[in-house]
Amino acid sequence: MPTTRRAFLKSTALAAVAGAATEAPARDHAPAGAANAHDSTTGTTHEHGNMHAPAYSGGLERAGYLFFEPAEAAFIEAAVERLIPSDASGPGAREAGVAAYLDRQLGGAWGAGERLYRSGPWQAGTPSQGYQLPFTPAELFRNALRAIDAELKPRGGFARLGAERQDAWLDALHGSDRDLGGVPANVFFESLLAMTIEGFFSDPVYGGNRDMVSWKAIGFPGGTASYYDLVDRHGYRYDRPPLSIGDDGRGHVAMPADIPASINHGGR
Repeated sequence: MPTTRRAFLKSTALAAVAGAATEAPARDHAPAGAANAHDSTTGTTHEHGNMHAPAYSGGLERAGYLFFEPAEAAFIEAAVERLIPSDASGPGAREAGVAAYLDRQLGGAWGAGERLYRSGPWQAGTPSQGYQLPFTPAELFRNALRAIDAELKPRGGFARLGAERQDAWLDALHGSDRDLGGVPANVFFESLLAMTIEGFFSDPVYGGNRDMVSWKAIGFPGGTASYYDLVDRHGYRYDRPPLSIGDDGRGHVAMPADIPASINHGGR
């Protein structure tokens, strides 16, 4: 039986949750982060989890990017769209704002390696030991993206390749450990894919999942904290619109009284 987009997105969301449970180091998704964490790759300073916009203001400020340079943003937007493409049944990663999610994470405290051990020694390690490189997440992406831009610039950049060539190029990254500015290609690809999935299914407050498109596609109710009125009701379809944690200033969502339960018996 062919896999529907809805089934695929559900399985992808479950895989993302399982992966996050074992991922190290832990990712700090909070909008506010450590103050004054310096990013050695750009010479800029992170304050309260956000990176100052670079000196070249042009298109970046209009696009709202705080971390990505123009060529990097063009690659990221095109790459995430190939990883989770739009189709007739719904938007893909680009329309869902996944590039903004990556930008905010890499430009914040997590990207600056706030919770990473940074003192070495740096050894290759084994696959079972997880991430062993000396780079912060921001450094990893910046080094790899600059190497990719240098390689593809003569061809107009990744974004100008056709869809099939983009897929082939990403597949080659996935299957190779070739050097991208000190970053193995497969490590960069795995990081990009993981963050694309995170951004697509994250709470919209973090920049991705614009208009809650992925939650609506899989029937996820969002960050609602108050299920006490429904916990003993089985065999019913939960038929409320999803809610973001941004809908409640307390950091969690209590169900507003003016949203009716609208629960239909027997639905799936």
